Amino acid sequence: MSEYQLELKQIVDYPRCRIYRQFIRTLMEDRSIRVSGGSGLFYFTVLCSYANFRTSYRRIDGIGYTVYPGEWICRISELAEWFRVRFHHQAISILDRLQKQQLINYTSLGRGKVVKFKVQGWRHHNTVLDYNAPCQKDRGFFFMPLSIAADLISTEKCSDMDCVLDLWLNTIYNDEQVKGSDIGPVVYLRNGTGNPLLGYSELAERWGISKTTVGRFLKRMETAGYLSLMSFPGTHGSVIYLQNYLSTMFQISDVMIDKDEVAMMLNIKVVLPEKACDEAELTENEKADSVSKISLSVSKTVMETLIKKVTKILTTQGFSCFGCPKSIYKLYPLSNDCKESIWESPPFGEGYFQEERFGLTVSCGTKDIFHFQLTLIPTRRSERMV
Repeated sequence: MSEYQLELKQIVDYPRCRIYRQFIRTLMEDRSIRVSGGSGLFYFTVLCSYANFRTSYRRIDGIGYTVYPGEWICRISELAEWFRVRFHHQAISILDRLQKQQLINYTSLGRGKVVKFKVQGWRHHNTVLDYNAPCQKDRGFFFMPLSIAADLISTEKCSDMDCVLDLWLNTIYNDEQVKGSDIGPVVYLRNGTGNPLLGYSELAERWGISKTTVGRFLKRMETAGYLSLMSFPGTHGSVIYLQNYLSTMFQISDVMIDKDEVAMMLNIKVVLPEKACDEAELTENEKADSVSKISLSVSKTVMETLIKKVTKILTTQGFSCFGCPKSIYKLYPLSNDCKESIWESPPFGEGYFQEERFGLTVSCGTKDIFHFQLTLIPTRRSERMV
């Protein structure tokens, strides 16, 4: 008998994204996220979240209506509440715009007090059930085509809610084509590089807003608990991981993402500070003993910082012993045979320099339980990098 193993993934090559209705309801109730002046992505997603998967019936003001798959019928007042607009004509204007883009069709009924809309292409992207039954609107999920979302995003300036949905739709998890997706759900704009690093200028151009506005938006969303923003120095850019993504999409526990682990995954060098504490707090004897005169050594403060970073990274990866106060760490230089000469090219310099390799042993009592090899690469300006 064949055995099957369930793999939880959100891959790049899949042309649609699963959107849970409960997640959309959460966004609709969050008044801290602005929706005005948007591209229409949020409004279209809200309509999709109410569309039927099967035929049902609804009675409004004593009149019964048949609602087929991909359709829904509601009062204008309900529609205005969903779209978070004050007047009915504003809600109708949004429907007109989506209908002009050939995304929906709608009809006004009950002397303009009731609207019946139909999502175009619903059967192509979502399963349609043959039997008749009520369709719940706060449970289950539907599929959003990424091509439609990309078209809406590119039309006009995006609202904050449009940006949130764009990040959610372009999140990848556990796909080997995208670096860093195996440690958490990461935002990747499908540019073919497999690298999730993003620049504010790239997001500003995509959303039709300024870089300053992009920065403020990402900080607000991080504070609100929607994402984790990891910015790297220089021109590297930032990496965005979504919070509560795994619990919403796969009903599993969300994971904590460590910035140093992401940097290692993306081959970004982590700069260790030359001075981990204030020199004024050190006595003269401590200053004299903090640096050895032999070549195969670095300062005591840097070593403490290095072990702290390695401990933090390995703890997040499930090495529970690194959080135990009884663990003993031994850091020692390896032999000269482990050294490697590295050529440094212009414009920063020209010539060979030696990288230093150290061994790290973690012991519990008298028993060694882990062995690691660390590499220190000296760079210009007397920095130390891992």
